[in-house]
Order: sequence, then structure tokens, then C-alpha cells
Amino acid sequence: MTTSSPPQPPRSRLGHAYREQLARHAPPGHPAAAARESAALTLAYRNRFLSGPAFLGETERRTVVDDLHTAYGLLRSLPERVFGGSVTALAAAVGLDPRQSALITRSARTGALLPLGRADLHHDGTGFRLLEFNITSALGGFENADINRAMLAYPPLEDFVRRHGLRYRDTLGCMVRTMYAECAAVLPSGRAPVVAVVDTAENFAVVGPRLRVFAAKLADHGVEGIACDLGELRYPGGRPTVAGRAVDVVFRYFLAEDLTDPATAELLEPLLVAVERGRVGLFSRLDAELYGNKGTLAMLSDERHRDLFDAAELACIDRLLPWTRYVRPHTTDPGGARAGMLSYALAHRQELILKPTLLHGGNGITAGWEADAAEWERKVASAMDGPYVLQHRVRPAAEPFPGDDGGVRELFLNWGVYVGVRDADGEGEGEGEGEGEGEGDGDGYGGGFVRASPDPAAGVVSVGSGAEVGCVFHGGDR
Repeated sequence: MTTSSPPQPPRSRLGHAYREQLARHAPPGHPAAAARESAALTLAYRNRFLSGPAFLGETERRTVVDDLHTAYGLLRSLPERVFGGSVTALAAAVGLDPRQSALITRSARTGALLPLGRADLHHDGTGFRLLEFNITSALGGFENADINRAMLAYPPLEDFVRRHGLRYRDTLGCMVRTMYAECAAVLPSGRAPVVAVVDTAENFAVVGPRLRVFAAKLADHGVEGIACDLGELRYPGGRPTVAGRAVDVVFRYFLAEDLTDPATAELLEPLLVAVERGRVGLFSRLDAELYGNKGTLAMLSDERHRDLFDAAELACIDRLLPWTRYVRPHTTDPGGARAGMLSYALAHRQELILKPTLLHGGNGITAGWEADAAEWERKVASAMDGPYVLQHRVRPAAEPFPGDDGGVRELFLNWGVYVGVRDADGEGEGEGEGEGEGEGDGDGYGGGFVRASPDPAAGVVSVGSGAEVGCVFHGGDR
């Protein structure tokens, strides 16, 4: 089936306009000074802040958000479209082990699961291309709006944002709004809900300080937050408590990959029972990561599944997704012709990246253009028939940022675009915009941030690999 996609909106010129304003007049002082002075932001991002924000034009923002919500719906439909309605079969297909599959399938029978995720994207100069779609409650980014507010302390940016009518969305507000919609059946009336932000003990030993910041920030949204590890929960009368405080919702920060540990599964059992009995909400359900698994993107991209989607759905897939395939002995190439996977991978090493389906944070990824031929052959061969995908390389277009010397830095961005519940998915009257900027339209955009590298060939662009971090403003073309 052949489809045609509508032309992508042009990339916003706001970055160029902001740089030109600074070239005319830039007062002393560093644009990220206020961000560097924030203990919470430096805890998260280690003083690696860009000298300016990234900008999204309103039309391109709406286009990518609409595409991401369409992609989310397609991912959620995979059990029905491909596996006869079986969540367990999908879990096995993406490489989850029997313990993970059983827990995820069990959780999927309880409560609701509404859109919440962070899309990692490159813009290749013609449009946004989806590298990964992280669908879970453990997304990070709850400080995004704080970066926006800190950057607005720089007078030239504040003036530019005001003159162009730019805005930003509060990512934490989007998360809380989605939580309220998803856990509505168990939330109290007449008082603030008590929400425990929970990770495993092993993870909490590392990320606990940041999760405590997260829990404290929930107060800004009318929520009483407590950060703890899974082993700190107690269940008097079958309802979870932390330090004697009854919990209304567990905001889950542990991931599906943590469920392989028998000790974690044992600690999880009374929580799942409490959820099943309606004593507490779990946000988000354990099956969320199933739909954000890299293997599910391969299912959307696979030539063999094209007849499962209508023309509009195929147009979205073709617009958004680079060629992505499971590492199996045979595949279809980007032109749809049948090919041997190993021979195709070896012939196109410079244009392919190998990714494990079950890890996160860039772990286990091998970029073909960063590996020599022998290493690449070993990696692809060892990944054959395992939980790995190959994805076509997306080359990001350069974006202009102010340089410290008054010139221009060309950087290459990994965009983190957040989506959450829309008015059509849950209840509410629209998401709030940035401070003093009016109300949103409930389209499910949850704000964003960018990670930037000066290297266009970087296989992984992350804070851990030395990337700088910046906020996102949108608008300016309506």
C-alpha cells in the first residue's frame, strides 16, 4: 500500500531571530546563571545548561503532538491488531521474561491507562523523526518548567518571549493532570491526595535525592508527595502507608526491567493486591512500558503489518518513524524488498544503530558508524533472534545557539517532547501554559526539553554522555 504524507511544517526560525537579537545587544551575564544557581536543577543536570532555549513554531508543535498521540494509539492497539487481543503475547514478543509478562498482564486488568510519555526525536531538516517513545510514569522532566522560568531571568530572552507571544507547558502539571484522570476512581474528595513516589531500594539509593525534590514539587499542584522505596511501604488493613501516612496513589518510578528480580516481585505483590481491591491507585500501570518498548516501534514499522493500518495511520507512521526492524535472519529493507538481516546490516553499517528493546538511558546501544566493521558484525550476529532492533540512522539538522564569544554555535538536538492526557481522553478544561501566558487547549502537549551535542554523529545524546540541556518555548506563528 502506497501512502503520501502532507508536507511537514517548516522548522521554526525563532532560533535565528533570537540569535540575531543577541548579536545586536547582549548585556553582560550568563543566560543560564539562574539555572546554575538552582540546587534542584543542578542536582538533575550538573550545570550543563545551554546558553539559550530551543523553539517550536506553533504549527510544527501541533503537528508533532498530533502524530505522537496517533502513534500512542497505534501502539496501544497492537495486542488487538497483531496478537488477537493478548497482552501476554505482546509481552513475550518484545522479549519480556515470564515473571515480567505475568505481572504486566495482571496489572493491565486493573484500572485505566491514559496517554503519558516522552518522545525522543531528531529533526532531520524536513520533519521530526521518532527515535524512541518512553511510555511510563518514570519519565523525568518534572523540572522542565523550572528551566524555562530560570532562563526567563535573562532580560533579552524575557523580552524576546514577550514580544513573540511565546509560551511553555509545565511538564509536571501535565503528569499530575494525567494522574488525576487515570486514578480518579480512588482519589479522595475534600483533601489533597497523598502520593508516594516509589522506586526500588537499589534505584532509590541513587535517584532518591531527585525523587525527594519531585515529591516536594507536587505541593505546587495540590498534592502531598512522599518519596520512598518499595520496601518502605506497609499495608495495615490492606492499604499502603509510608511512615504511618495512608497513601492514595503510588507514583511508580521502577520499571519493567526491575521486575526480573524475585525480591522486587515479592515486595510488589501486596501493592498489586491493594490496587486490585481499589485501596490505592498505581500510576502508571505496569503495562505502560510494554507499549513504549523499542520492539513495538519495529512492529509499527514492519512491512508485514502495513495492511493492519488505514491510509491516515500509515501516513503518520511513514512521517514519524525511521525504518526499524527486529534483528532476525530475514527482513525487509527500506524499499520493501526481502533481505538477509546480517548481510543488509553489514552493507549499511554507517546508516544503522543497534538497540536493545529492554534497556533505557542509552544503555546497550551500538551505533554502526561508531563501530569498526568487525565489532559491528559481532554485535549484530550476537543480537540475532534476541531482544534487539536495528533502526535507520536519523541525521539531525544543525540548530543555531548563542556562543559565549557572541558568535554562533551549531548544535545537534535530541528533542524530548512530552505528551499526556488530552481533554478527549480524560476530564479537565485544558492544561495550563507557562506563567501568566493563559490556558492551553488540552491537546495533550506536556512541554519539552532538549539535549544538545556539538557532534552531529553522536550515537547517544544524553546528560551522561556530556550533552547540554535546554528548555523549549513554543508559539510565534499564529
